[in-house]
Amino acid sequence: MYKESSEPPDGAGRPSFAHVTTPVPPSSSPSTADPPPPRRPRRFRVDVGSIVSAVALAQSLLLVTLGYWGSQRLVTTIGTSAHKSNHDRIEDKVLAFLAKAESAVGAIGNSPSLTPAGETVDRTAELLWTLLQQSPELDSVYVANVEGKMLMALRYPVPAIRHIARSSDFTTETWQYKLPLGSEADVQQRFATQRVEAYRSSYNPTQRSWFVQARKTQGPVWTAPYVFAAAQELGVTYALPSQRRQAEGSPQAMVVAGDVSLGRLSEFVRQFSRNGNGNSALLSADHKVLARSDMPGVLHTLEAPTGALGALDAQMVADGIAGSGTDKAFAFSHEGRRYLVQASRIPATGWQLVSWVPEDVLLGGLRRAVAWSLLLALVFLGLALYMSLKLSKLVTAPVENLSRIARRIGRLELDDLPREPSRVLEIQHLDQALDDSARSLKAFSKFVPVDVINQLVAQGHALAPNGSSRQVTVMFTDVEGFTSISESIPADVLVRQLTEYFNLATGVFARHGGVIDKFIGDGIMVLWGAPADVEDAEYKACRAALELHAEMHELNRQWAEQGLPEFRTHIGIHTGVVVAGVLGSNDRLSYTAFGDVVNVASRIEGANRQLGTRMLISEVTFAALKGRLATRRIEELVELRGRQTRMVLHELLT
Repeated sequence: MYKESSEPPDGAGRPSFAHVTTPVPPSSSPSTADPPPPRRPRRFRVDVGSIVSAVALAQSLLLVTLGYWGSQRLVTTIGTSAHKSNHDRIEDKVLAFLAKAESAVGAIGNSPSLTPAGETVDRTAELLWTLLQQSPELDSVYVANVEGKMLMALRYPVPAIRHIARSSDFTTETWQYKLPLGSEADVQQRFATQRVEAYRSSYNPTQRSWFVQARKTQGPVWTAPYVFAAAQELGVTYALPSQRRQAEGSPQAMVVAGDVSLGRLSEFVRQFSRNGNGNSALLSADHKVLARSDMPGVLHTLEAPTGALGALDAQMVADGIAGSGTDKAFAFSHEGRRYLVQASRIPATGWQLVSWVPEDVLLGGLRRAVAWSLLLALVFLGLALYMSLKLSKLVTAPVENLSRIARRIGRLELDDLPREPSRVLEIQHLDQALDDSARSLKAFSKFVPVDVINQLVAQGHALAPNGSSRQVTVMFTDVEGFTSISESIPADVLVRQLTEYFNLATGVFARHGGVIDKFIGDGIMVLWGAPADVEDAEYKACRAALELHAEMHELNRQWAEQGLPEFRTHIGIHTGVVVAGVLGSNDRLSYTAFGDVVNVASRIEGANRQLGTRMLISEVTFAALKGRLATRRIEELVELRGRQTRMVLHELLT
């Protein structure tokens, strides 16, 4: 389709000056001529290249700034997430470790034949020994009653079964030594006693903290850290009260317990330093160090935290975070270095698990990468700005020259107009368009006096419209790829095909009450409702579109048999109020309609190319059909060229 004739709405309601008969006023003498109009004051002006460069620079700087800010936030988020992930992994290991210890002690407490002395003591010893082998989290497990009798299975310092019987004056301890737990032997051999030792001591299980706390709370407890009597090592005990009845029916109160050395907890916290770039530690409820990864070896005494851990603990106490039941993330500085911290509480014991990592170690590499990326972006931005300034000159200089040519054409100074060669395609098109306009105006000036045209332009002369508002349905048709078709066949064949097409379309529209407003190149503008009212105009217009589509199918088949190209017709239909009437001059009149509805109908027709459809109707037209014809709603709101708002369109289905 010819581009010059594919924009009917913009000029659909504008009368053309077919013949101008305005008389020419008598020429005035130089002495009475009107003075030249005053020159307009010069205002600040800027060329297109500067505008494009300034906008590009502003947008690029904004994008770089936002990108850098976002990258820094992303780097911080990634580093913090990695830190928290390592912290959570250690926390999970500690919680799982303690949970397994609690589970083993609970299983012992639920044993029906549990007793620290008596006839079934051997069965209890076997139970304790078996669970100790299956629970590497525990260093020893034992059971004691209020009479001071106790039975213990221990791993350290040597594998043994320890019997304790308390009398009024002293305690008798009997040690049954076993094979090492990892020895190559069967189950019975590993439990077999290798040697027996007995001696007196002052050990009283009923006075130990684990026994006293379990009896007092009548529930499971984790003790504060203390030195194990057998292993002489710092550890904690999980104790659980248990009630039994003796054979004669009297109640017997017992406490089941298991020991966990702090050396085992140190193994977990050291995994943080092995897996990450920081350290972690376990602090007791009274702010003593239970385990820490930044110092080698096993702790044998309870001490207050020192170094970076001491500064961290002081910060937590000052901020009220110490002992908090929720996970906390914060930062602190120590000796001129900033650290990122994750802190969480172990609910069962009241301990505090903390991990800290230097911020520069965690985020330094990522931030350096971001800084280099920013530098490269700025360098690229400078090069892009330089190139844009250079390239803009390829546009702005020819545009200035073309603007001077356009001003000469506006003054109808049409002789010896220069051409503006350019490598920019749009400049070439604009130069060719101005040259075509100049040649057309030069030809037009042979028929219309130039001075008359200059007067009309200078006076701002316009013809008032003579019409009325009407409710109409407007249809626009267009042949897809008409430009390519017109270039591929001889002109006489093209004219013959167009004539057949227009004859067919005219008959279809007439049968359905449509009035052809105008032929626009290969397109047609049709009205329903003007100049005369048409009942059910929307339905008749849609029926006409469907019939045209069907008959064009048959016509295209005939053309294909003759070796001629097919015409694929696009149709757009819209309904609304327009201004319709007879417009023009006394010598040349034309009945037409104009208004926003006409423009929208044309844009709807053009949307077929974008959507890959053949027939589109507006929401207003669709509502008037009331479901009598098959349609398909276009799911997305369609943006029509030249309009601010999107529209709902429907495809008319065959």
